[in-house]
Amino acid sequence: MQSAGVEVLLDARGSALPRILHWGADLGSVDDLVAVADALVPAVPPSSIDLPFQPTLVPVRAEGWTGRPGVAGSGPEGTAAPVFRNAVVESDDGTALRMRAADDRLGLRLDIDLTLAPGGALEIRMTIRNEGTTDWEVATLAASLPIPVRAAEVLDTGGRWAEERQPQRRIVDQGAWVRQTRHGRTGHDAPLVLAAGAPGFGFRHGEVWAIHLGFSGDADLSAEATATGQRMLQAGELLQPGEVRLRPGESYSTPTVYAAYSARGLDGVSERFHAVARRFGQGDPEPVVVLNTWEAVYFDHDLPTLLRLAERAAAVGVERFVLDDGWMTGRVDDRRALGDWTVDPQRWPEGLHPLVERVQELGMQFGLWIEPEMVSERSVLAEAHPDWLLTDPGAGTPLAWRHQHVLDLANPAAYAHVLAQLDGLLREYPIRFLKWDQNRDQLSGSAHRQVLAGYRLMADLRRTHQEVIIESCSSGGGRVDFGVLEYAGRVWASDTNDPIDRHTIQRWTSLLVPPESMGSHVGAPEAHITKRVTALTSRLATASFASAGIEWNLAAATDDELATIAEWIRWYKGARGLIGSGVTVRPDSVADGLETIGIVAADGRHALFQAMCTQTVRAAIPAPLLLDGLDDGVLYRVSVLPFATTSHFVTDAPPPWMLGSPVVSGSLLRRVGLPLPPTNLGDVVTVELIALS
Repeated sequence: MQSAGVEVLLDARGSALPRILHWGADLGSVDDLVAVADALVPAVPPSSIDLPFQPTLVPVRAEGWTGRPGVAGSGPEGTAAPVFRNAVVESDDGTALRMRAADDRLGLRLDIDLTLAPGGALEIRMTIRNEGTTDWEVATLAASLPIPVRAAEVLDTGGRWAEERQPQRRIVDQGAWVRQTRHGRTGHDAPLVLAAGAPGFGFRHGEVWAIHLGFSGDADLSAEATATGQRMLQAGELLQPGEVRLRPGESYSTPTVYAAYSARGLDGVSERFHAVARRFGQGDPEPVVVLNTWEAVYFDHDLPTLLRLAERAAAVGVERFVLDDGWMTGRVDDRRALGDWTVDPQRWPEGLHPLVERVQELGMQFGLWIEPEMVSERSVLAEAHPDWLLTDPGAGTPLAWRHQHVLDLANPAAYAHVLAQLDGLLREYPIRFLKWDQNRDQLSGSAHRQVLAGYRLMADLRRTHQEVIIESCSSGGGRVDFGVLEYAGRVWASDTNDPIDRHTIQRWTSLLVPPESMGSHVGAPEAHITKRVTALTSRLATASFASAGIEWNLAAATDDELATIAEWIRWYKGARGLIGSGVTVRPDSVADGLETIGIVAADGRHALFQAMCTQTVRAAIPAPLLLDGLDDGVLYRVSVLPFATTSHFVTDAPPPWMLGSPVVSGSLLRRVGLPLPPTNLGDVVTVELIALS
């Protein structure tokens, strides 16, 4: 299988499942695949099985694999590790394979779909079916991909609420680096992508192999090195005991595992993942500028205040007005009313119609906040149906989290109730956007069933209301994955609107998520969470490299601030074609606390770059700004974007280039760079580059 510079070579001979002999760089034309496969047979080490060992896609102990198993389970007589034989491999076009195999002893059948996508990402989906006469419990079904011995360094992300996706890396000499998440959702500490490469790999250099699990629930990812020299990346859903028990005739399908190889560092991996995300096609054709009311008014839903906010939003060029939490019956704080998805008749005696009509008169679309997977104990729904709160049998009332509980969407009656309420809202009001929140972990019940029910709810609503775009928010960035992006066109990267913290969060979130699918809003001067005060230029800069919006009471903004915001939005509308289609670039030269990110057009003729000071600088003058990803032989006109560049650096004189629009070659920008002024925390320089004909 070959695509976009990537090759996957499988040995499908014999009765066992195919073995991956090579996943990496395209090896070019090969005339005799049999000879290649024979040449790659390994030696037999001492004190081991008596045959050469090559792991399959789902390696098991019975085949000689002593690492983490690809498949495991149990039947009536206890642990029963399947060994699949009589494999049949079918291929239509050389980029997609369907593999079928069976364990006749246990009555199990395994189907594996392996696709090498046009952008070079490898996609793996598996289904196990019980064709026997007794129940069989699935404990593990994970895709395993071999990587070379030289891929000894591992990188992923950790984090917490409001500080998601913080990078961490280590050498794995022998043993397994395992990342398991048990939140019932992806989690703020999720690994996002588990990458392995030659030690020292970076964004722009080094070979990298990476995997991502496209699932919004519990996950199990690992990078393993065995004593016999094999290295493996593995990913699958983390199943709890008894969670998936297959009766005769039933089946279990895994979430899709996405894998990417690049010889050009993490940016090359990112480019392959972005191609996958853009293929989902669930978002706006181009990013739409939004105003979200949360940090502007919180629960204070006063119609005159909201009308003034809408008028100011329209005046600066906002295209979508999103009414956040607080519109439901009795919802005056976060301790009540989740599950009662009806408009509050006291605060909204005419319903939402006066606000919606005025928003549309001003030329904007209307959006609405919902949290349909949750329920407040103090709600009409919970009082009428306490049995719909998700809990374990006999455990009593589950633990509250943010004064709310998980609604058991796997219960058909609960599911139908919520679907009917949301469908009614979408039929009554011309809602074009749903901010779909999920503000707590799931501590009881089946995460597997709940996640699938949440996906089904999104799909059912989109099927009936195709004009509606969904944004996935999960107390910020707690649900960022390809599973939810198959249904939602936008993810909320973090609850923090502090531009300094968020710059780093977005830089790493964009390893998987393309800019146009990652929401980022301009907050108030004092950040709601960190209480740090930052300049408007810094807040505008961070929002510029994403799906941009505003989350600030514009009634509190000065005339000069409003004029600057209007200028920024005019520019953004002209640049969003690039933002929604370009290649994300992250130069490795992070010197003195400066983090740089760029977006370069596919043809290299238009680009945006930004360097922000996210840590205290030690040097009086930082290292030059290096701009990667450009065409060496092209001349570029470089323009500083004043609304997204610090207006007053602590310097006697800035570098002269910042005061004009110099013409510089791509080679010089990449190899030498542009001088920067002295910088303090939060200072930012944002530039736009246009190639000269």
